[in-house]
Amino acid sequence: MPDANVSSKLALSLLLIRIGVGIVFFMWTIDKLMNPEHTARVFAAFYMIPSLSVAASLAIGTIQMIVVLAFVTGTMKKYSYMAIFIMHLVSTVSTYERYLDPWTGTNLLFFAALPMLAGCWALWFLRDQDALWSIDAMRAKNQ
Repeated sequence: MPDANVSSKLALSLLLIRIGVGIVFFMWTIDKLMNPEHTARVFAAFYMIPSLSVAASLAIGTIQMIVVLAFVTGTMKKYSYMAIFIMHLVSTVSTYERYLDPWTGTNLLFFAALPMLAGCWALWFLRDQDALWSIDAMRAKNQ
């Protein structure tokens, strides 16, 4: 039987990772909704989609916001945590050229994506232990 103190510390640590990752994703999502022109430039530069429309940016932002809110609240963790991991994996892989030339411009900042990607994986892998302030954990207690 796991030590309650260790379980409590793990749950708090996972909550803090979830909040930290959630803040980043929330800001990226707000950018898609508030600044669709910037989103179009990002999609052209990193995802080889040369002409993303404002409507497409808003649709992507809306869907992403639903996933981010599910993620931050610990709802449907099996799916929302994996969706966040996949979104961040695609984002990280699509910028691979920045990792090959870290000393040019602001490329060094792209390395921050790597520990965040590891955190996303850890959250998905340990999702059953991420029970602090989680909708899924509250539902499980009430059943």
